[in-house]
Amino acid sequence: MLKYILFILSDYYYEKMKERMEEIRSETEPHQVEVVLRKGAGEFSGKKGIEPQETLVIADEPEMTRSLLNRGWFVVILYHEKNRQLAFPPVRYGVEDVSGLDYQSYEEAYRRLAGLPWNILETDRLRVRESTLDDVDEFYQIYQEPSITFYMEDLYQEREKERAYMKAYIDQVYGFYGYGLWTVILKKNGQVIGRAGLSIREGYEMPEIGFVIGTQYQRQGYGFEVCSAILRYAGEKLGFDRIQALVKEKNQASRRLLDKMGFIFQKDVMERGDSYRLYIKHLEKESFSV
Repeated sequence: MLKYILFILSDYYYEKMKERMEEIRSETEPHQVEVVLRKGAGEFSGKKGIEPQETLVIADEPEMTRSLLNRGWFVVILYHEKNRQLAFPPVRYGVEDVSGLDYQSYEEAYRRLAGLPWNILETDRLRVRESTLDDVDEFYQIYQEPSITFYMEDLYQEREKERAYMKAYIDQVYGFYGYGLWTVILKKNGQVIGRAGLSIREGYEMPEIGFVIGTQYQRQGYGFEVCSAILRYAGEKLGFDRIQALVKEKNQASRRLLDKMGFIFQKDVMERGDSYRLYIKHLEKESFSV
């Protein structure tokens, strides 16, 4: 859990940041996250109560960054006119101006560096977050019902292969695209009830929506609720203006759901020897009631 945002800065940028601390703290204090500003000269051995696992560090000096990384801190580089030519150690994230960052930006950087799933969205009844390795066992419970795989690929027969695939998916798909297939959770009890999200299919330009809801949770409106929220997220947060869907002709339930959400049939296509119907949804200035 993120508890501290720690700025360890050169003398030059320390003076600049002192004026911005109140603005930054106003963003983070409602979330019970403390912001600490410190000059970067010398070794940073930590402060009582500040632990690496609970802290996101913003640093602007290569040696300090290297030292912190070697000791297991989660570090984001702050680039500015005085350090652009310096050789920094490799990190996953860098920023050029923190004045425009909101709390969610700090939280998401921290969670990515700490290997924690991003929380994507919530509806009245559901929570959607990135999948974790612990979800794999829940997915096998959902996919053991034969009807689930009538119209979609099954999981690997060997559970360890599926876990290895999920680990790579988390690292490479979430980390690169910022979206993918996510885990759908029932808010009232924390139960994983399915998967839903967006993906890019090879040979297509538009992102594609997909979902699966466990059989015991079907016919309760969860598919429409989560997919409508994902479409809204795709337009408002990810900036997409069109989303596609591929569905087999005999999958009447999914076709009815696409019709309900306003997808329009475009044409029949062949994928891996199977026939699908291609639908497209335009997202401009649209809203969805759930």
